[in-house]
Amino acid sequence: MSSSELSQVIPTYLRDFEEIYLSNPRQASIDWFRNARFGLFIHYGLYSIVGTHEWMQLRDCIPVQEYEKLMTQFDASKFDADAITDLALESQMKYVNITTRHHDGFCLFETQFSDFNSVNSPAQRDLVGEMARECARKGLGLFLYYSHGRDWRHPHAPNNEDWGARARPDYDPPELSYMYGENHNLDIYLEFVTNQITELLSNYGPIAGIWLDGIAVPLSRPDKLHLFKTDELYKRIHELQKHTLVSYKQQLLGTEDFCTPEREWDRPMPIPLEINTTMQPRVWGYCRADDGKHRDSVYVQDWLRDAAKLRANLLLNTGPLGDGSIHPEDVTTLRKIGSWLRENGFPTA
Repeated sequence: MSSSELSQVIPTYLRDFEEIYLSNPRQASIDWFRNARFGLFIHYGLYSIVGTHEWMQLRDCIPVQEYEKLMTQFDASKFDADAITDLALESQMKYVNITTRHHDGFCLFETQFSDFNSVNSPAQRDLVGEMARECARKGLGLFLYYSHGRDWRHPHAPNNEDWGARARPDYDPPELSYMYGENHNLDIYLEFVTNQITELLSNYGPIAGIWLDGIAVPLSRPDKLHLFKTDELYKRIHELQKHTLVSYKQQLLGTEDFCTPEREWDRPMPIPLEINTTMQPRVWGYCRADDGKHRDSVYVQDWLRDAAKLRANLLLNTGPLGDGSIHPEDVTTLRKIGSWLRENGFPTA
């Protein structure tokens, strides 16, 4: 195979792992991930416009039809994938992870299976596509966050009756768009999930990983865990792109390619480990009340040291403002941490 043919086959972020990629693409990805060290997490969606928190629909019990009105305000006028990926590179990061669809069901990509998406908003843009192009051009791995276990919009998503009080909002009176009792069919929701993840792995070039969220819902009923058919989803992902890694937080089945616990973790793992945390004090989507309180570069240095002790990557989250721009405090922190890493290198175990 010629070098030009190789360049078309091997994802740009895996170029240094081409020898193993040709015989075992997934192992090449695992080896790359173990060495990646640092990634940028992006929580962006309709909740960013309001600037309270990404769980606002559930915590404030906002009806589905009321919440969806936020889409008319979503213009993403300052979402700039080129600038974001440049900032990631300046910060010495090797990959980016973006929320393709959070618990509210709003999608940042073009999809045949939901009209609740950024292409149908005033933005009229496929933000995942824009991020995919820039990551491929600059040699960054692209991970796609997808809310699997928790969905507050789909009528057949996991419900409170079967999966616990926080599966979806506890509306009173009941949400008319939801299915209940014998009319509820989890398999319809799972087919929707598989269809969308198939789109994400078919339309945007090489994807470094599918990063699933909502683990508390399936874990709430271990006796019913098999109903989620998660093993079938993992198989589908690996069929579509052999190099693509799969994670589900601190592990759902134990067959995931890497473990990515949230914030607090104190032990190494036999599989690759990633610690994810945020530059805001607690929440992940933009919160106006946290202005002036974002974490500084010294805080991030400490997190990098802690991650190094566990031989883990650090996935550091930023919640863009409603217009899609990265919070100025986070830009400052990221640039400073990049300068510090260029001068000192990554901490060692």
